[in-house]
Amino acid sequence: MSATSSTLAIPDASEVPRHLAIIMDGNGRWATARFLPRTAGHVRGVRAVRRIVEACGRRGVEYLTLFAFSSENWRRPPEEVSLLMRLFMQTLEREIVRLEAQGVRLRIVGDLSAFDPSLQRLIREAEERTAHNSSLNLTIAANYGGRWDVLQAMRHLLAEHPEFATNPEALNEAALTKYLSMAFAPEPDLFIRTGGEQRISNFLIWQLAYTELYFTGLYWPDFGAKEIDAAFRWYKERERRFGRTSAQLAAQEK
Repeated sequence: MSATSSTLAIPDASEVPRHLAIIMDGNGRWATARFLPRTAGHVRGVRAVRRIVEACGRRGVEYLTLFAFSSENWRRPPEEVSLLMRLFMQTLEREIVRLEAQGVRLRIVGDLSAFDPSLQRLIREAEERTAHNSSLNLTIAANYGGRWDVLQAMRHLLAEHPEFATNPEALNEAALTKYLSMAFAPEPDLFIRTGGEQRISNFLIWQLAYTELYFTGLYWPDFGAKEIDAAFRWYKERERRFGRTSAQLAAQEK
């Protein structure tokens, strides 16, 4: 399927979000609070990823998108970036068999050209190995930024359709959306950020236009199935109007 903009069409509502997007924040602070090196927090964060993938699969989530490494994370200390890259490779190698057995399809989105060739090869192999799966679509955003995403989409659009450069009035949302890195998925219904910060930090800035935003102070290594259920209960109570009035929604339900 392809993405449909929520500013152009009203998506179907459901009690469980069809597409869940998460910023997994707080690994380093989790470790610091326990007088551990920040690297220990990232290692524990991988366990949380496993728990959430399994929990979402059991609850009927179709798409799960996790923000693992932003384009701004290169600004972190070199030793931490190096650890994150090694951990990424180790996790891909170790978890791919589990994901394949669980029916999970894995995609990695972002500017992958910045990664070591061996990591790029592992990414391609993992995507190919799970391409036949459909029980859960797991996407990892790595070296990803929302502004980068819109910019690369525009570049690809103009490369394939140079006529838009001289006739910009013909360009619309539908034409651009299919070039975004998440064009294969519906827009997120629910966004979760752990760690206490309340911002989207350049994550899916086009796709989150009408997404429900849920923030929790829990650090990512402490996040699990119980916390997913709490977020889903909150989501269930949201009135998703998409520009309509409450009265219109009430009339529609009669």
